[in-house]
Amino acid sequence: MQQITQTSMGSERYRKTTHRAQFLAQMHQVVPWATLCALIEPHFREGYKGPRSVGLERMLRIYFLQQWFCLSDAAAEEALDDSMAMRAFVGIDGSREPVPDQTTIWRFRLQLEQRRLGRQLFTAVSQHLKAAGLKLSMGTIVDASITSASSWLRRQDLSGDRERHHSREVAADASP
Repeated sequence: MQQITQTSMGSERYRKTTHRAQFLAQMHQVVPWATLCALIEPHFREGYKGPRSVGLERMLRIYFLQQWFCLSDAAAEEALDDSMAMRAFVGIDGSREPVPDQTTIWRFRLQLEQRRLGRQLFTAVSQHLKAAGLKLSMGTIVDASITSASSWLRRQDLSGDRERHHSREVAADASP
């Protein structure tokens, strides 16, 4: 098996543009990043404990990635390590600089929440998108499947619940 190197990863001719990359490219263009930074910058003049080299806009973009993709601090760090699209959106060149670690991400997010700036940021972005004729909808992907119920549930009388009784029959028919 051929080993993949950093140089071969960067020159992938057959790489398709993903939905995530398209979404992030659109958010890069549409969201008024300078305005948002100006909104929160006075709150971060003193007390910001993150590395200055990371920068306020980069940290703000990471914060939005966390919200849009439901990422914890550790998951955001890992996603930035794994995803070229996310690194490009944040403005991190992986060959020249590291991804901010989860502690840096946590500190920034915590400071935004302590200053109650998160809602203001999302309201400003929503208003801006609405003015541009766009709407950002967020949802949850749910994997629907039938699994075996716990023993206490199996003992209950299922005759009054036709759907659950039917699910039980389907599950019994599907088992080998």
